[in-house]
Amino acid sequence: MKFSKLLLLFLILLFVLILILYFMGAFSKEITLTTYTIDSEKISGKLRLMLITDLHCCLYGKNQEILMNKIAEAKPDAILLSGDIIDDQRDPANSFLFLEQAVKEYPCFYVTGNHELRTGKADLYKEQMQEIGIHVLEGENIVFEFNGKKINLCGIDDPSSGLETMQLDSAFSGIDKTLYTVLLAHRPERSHIYQNYPADLVVCGHAHGGQWCIPGLLNGFFAPNQGFFPKYAGGLYEFGDMKEIVSRGLDTHRLIPRIFNPPEIVLIEIR
Repeated sequence: MKFSKLLLLFLILLFVLILILYFMGAFSKEITLTTYTIDSEKISGKLRLMLITDLHCCLYGKNQEILMNKIAEAKPDAILLSGDIIDDQRDPANSFLFLEQAVKEYPCFYVTGNHELRTGKADLYKEQMQEIGIHVLEGENIVFEFNGKKINLCGIDDPSSGLETMQLDSAFSGIDKTLYTVLLAHRPERSHIYQNYPADLVVCGHAHGGQWCIPGLLNGFFAPNQGFFPKYAGGLYEFGDMKEIVSRGLDTHRLIPRIFNPPEIVLIEIR
């Protein structure tokens, strides 16, 4: 009987805590826009890059209109897609609904995440993306030019492909180091490897913001491949001349809810 009363008390307290968190907006699924500004002598004027990661086939409004409107508000020059746009256990239709609209409005550049590779259909999805006009980067680089501004865009598949070192070597081979260089990758915890290459900026996802946050105290509780209290949950990190920006991503369909960690898209202004 005593145990039953304690259990009941625990459940009541848990319910009250969930209610408090709910009314504080802890479980918000409204997309947030985070902006980072980076100064570089390699860029004249401004270049606005939108980082989208970890959509995992989620749907944001009818025909993805909420997501598309949020991107349009930021007025990016290009979209960088750093993996897990497609999930291995969900219908990819929602992801392609977004991609087909995005590529009509903006130049789009994509690399795989671990979940695309888990599907066993990554090559098929890459082909489908290329057919609609998305630039798929798999160990290569592209000189992207917009309004007279040029940057190098390099990209690699998720390291679960087993191709990380080979693709990094290939992606940075022969690049013009006088141009600002961005590496699209999926996993932020590989920063110690990325530092061996001449990237000015690395953009990643994968960590999902550490799933739980406490504003001002805890940036993330748990992230894949980093474990508890991840160092690279979301934000801007600096390693000498190289910077790494980690998006908290857009997935809201995990079994464990995000707490004080709303879905995020990231605008990077290089000037």
